[in-house]
Order: sequence, then structure tokens, then C-alpha cells
Amino acid sequence: MTTVTLINDRVRTCYHDEDINCATTSLRILAELCGIVLNQQVVDAAIGMHGAGGYGAQCGLVEGGLMFIGIMGRKHRLPDEVIVDICREFGRRFEEHFSSLQCSSLRPEGFHPENPPHLCENLTCRATEFTARFVEEQFERSRCCR
Repeated sequence: MTTVTLINDRVRTCYHDEDINCATTSLRILAELCGIVLNQQVVDAAIGMHGAGGYGAQCGLVEGGLMFIGIMGRKHRLPDEVIVDICREFGRRFEEHFSSLQCSSLRPEGFHPENPPHLCENLTCRATEFTARFVEEQFERSRCCR
């Protein structure tokens, strides 16, 4: 199974079977790809990170990625300033690739009560693949995305 197929399948499961948000979905998939076991408190911390609980602020796909970069940075015993630099570069590249970091800009149709759930499924697949490749590039020894 390719990484893209795995990501697409896992996003579908997380969204439609488990009804979890984008930040938690991306964080869980990235951990799975890299063989990382997430502490339940980390997963719990991502509960409201889908645009600040639907407010439309920073995208949960960015936030989940940033959380995972911190986890990987610690795993590789990197100094705080290096982890911060990697996070900044991730934010820059994410914005360059997807044109924004803001959930309200990235989410198809924005936020309206009549929206169906999980409008960001396609974006989540693409962003999680983007983040997995970024993580693999930054932490080559991990070979997360194979």
C-alpha cells in the first residue's frame, strides 16, 4: 500500500467512522506513518484544534503538523531553537503550497451551519501527505513516509 493510499484510507476512517477533527486526524496518521505512539494527553490536546474549535483561525492541519514536528524534534534530541526553526519553515512552506494557514481561507465553503461534516477531507489528505514528506525531509533518519 502506498503512503498516499494509506493516508486517504486513514483520513476516510478518522472522519467518517470516528468523526474526529483534522488536527487529530493528521497527528494520528503522521504518528502511525512514523511508528510513534502518541500519549493520550497529546491526542486530547488536539480536540479543539480545528481552526480554534471552528472559529476559523489557524488550520488544524497546520497545528497537527506543528505538534508532530515538536514530537519528532524531541525524539531526535534537537535543541528547542532548531525545532522552532523547523516549525517556522513548515509554516512558510505550507502557506506557500496551500496559499494560507487560516482555516477560514482553506476550508471549502467556510463555516456555515448547513455544511456537511468533514468538508476538508480532500484537503486533509493532501495536507497530511505534504506534512509527511516535510517531516521525512527534516528527519531523514526516521523514514516516516515509506
